[in-house]
Amino acid sequence: MDSKREFKALRIYEQEGKFIRRIEKRKIEDLPEGEVIVNVKYSSLNFKDALSVAGNKGVTRKYPHTPGIDASGIVEHSTSEKFKIGDEVIVTSYDLGMNTDGGFGEYIRVPADWVVRKPQNLSLKQAMIYGTAGFTAGLSVERLLSAGQTPEMGPVVVTGALGGVGSIAIAILSSLGFEVIAATSENDGGEKELHELGAASRISREISDDQSGRPLLKPLWAGAIDVVGGNVLSTLIKACQPMGNVTCCGNIGSGDLDGTVYPYILRGISLIGIDSQNCPMELRQKVWDKLASEWNVYNNKEQVIESSLEELATYIDLMLTKKSRGRVIVKL
Repeated sequence: MDSKREFKALRIYEQEGKFIRRIEKRKIEDLPEGEVIVNVKYSSLNFKDALSVAGNKGVTRKYPHTPGIDASGIVEHSTSEKFKIGDEVIVTSYDLGMNTDGGFGEYIRVPADWVVRKPQNLSLKQAMIYGTAGFTAGLSVERLLSAGQTPEMGPVVVTGALGGVGSIAIAILSSLGFEVIAATSENDGGEKELHELGAASRISREISDDQSGRPLLKPLWAGAIDVVGGNVLSTLIKACQPMGNVTCCGNIGSGDLDGTVYPYILRGISLIGIDSQNCPMELRQKVWDKLASEWNVYNNKEQVIESSLEELATYIDLMLTKKSRGRVIVKL
């Protein structure tokens, strides 16, 4: 492959403490080392991408940088026996888009161990409608089921219900027969979207973010998928029914977790951590295969926005101000 080939990418520069966005031309030879070069067809916007654009050093240490923790596309060069030219693949997680140039460019070069073979019954576009958010939602559901969660136990709460992870988790859980309670940070609209996703009801911030300080609350749900962290996660644990399961995959509210041991030793609650970034490949492929088959239920077109690189700035700013809804995919 011609190392001098040019392609378009969104680059973030650090200048005197400020972070500047530019769309510019790059060359294949500028990409980091790796066994596989992928011509990116689609990417998607995630909270980590927005943080990288904003200069969060906990996500990206060195600039200039190309964000984009998700990518789907076609292999154009490979020195690995695992992949050949023309293979359609998915690359998410690991270090992509964090400190390794990511999917907001028309080409990426990555280690072969980061690459997932795209299931045949999932298009490149559908793969990015799911992306890291969908994979995280699927992994959360998979871990709940593996822990023994069943619809018969009672309702499951999903926080961040109008966001990427939350909306897809609701759709999957609902398709599996679970009664889903949607928890959002605000109550100004969204009822139509939540109903179409499959949510049975919605709770206010006052319920999902208890401020009483009590170590245990009246049981209100049988399990939960949380993207918020902090006091919201603490509330979900304290109000969970005996032998219920709560997954944790995010910290958009806070990275802190206050509480006591009582929910665990008096009710047998299980807190399950979700690490989508370093998930083992066998489990990763299993979840992607389910997202391409029995869990391929997220088909609400109104919740999916397709953006170009040039239009992406608007959606990044919405995400940084926690006003984004559904999924934003990027067509390269």
